[in-house]
Amino acid sequence: MPKNKGKGGKNRKRGKNEADDEKRELIFKEDGQEYAQVLRMLGNGRCEANCFDDIGGKKRLCHIRGKMHKKVWIAAGDIILVGLRDYQDDKSDVILKYMPDEARLLKAYEELPDSVRLNEGIAGGLDEDQDYGADYIDFEDEDIDKI
Repeated sequence: MPKNKGKGGKNRKRGKNEADDEKRELIFKEDGQEYAQVLRMLGNGRCEANCFDDIGGKKRLCHIRGKMHKKVWIAAGDIILVGLRDYQDDKSDVILKYMPDEARLLKAYEELPDSVRLNEGIAGGLDEDQDYGADYIDFEDEDIDKI
């Protein structure tokens, strides 16, 4: 039988996430960078994000850089910092993902617009004051007894 020459399997390569518990300094945008909110993940290290540079916002195709690939997990609704490209206006590169408490601080410092909804993803859950039409049915106790 051949000898095992490796030092372990995929769990060794994955490592431990010990750095997640530490508080890090809040990083603000610089020239050529912009804040964005992830709309959806596309796969292959890419995502679609809504940038906050214009008043209406602009959708850009974002590439997750190799340093973050398989180490920092990005989901829909996350606030990220993207680096804009001079030669392609509709594409950008993800530089940093903000943790939920950092995103709240950015909103408190008025770096993000007031219309941004944090920690809710894109779906956001069911709101009490929103009309859902025929897709959402609210049952009363009396209706259940009749069935």
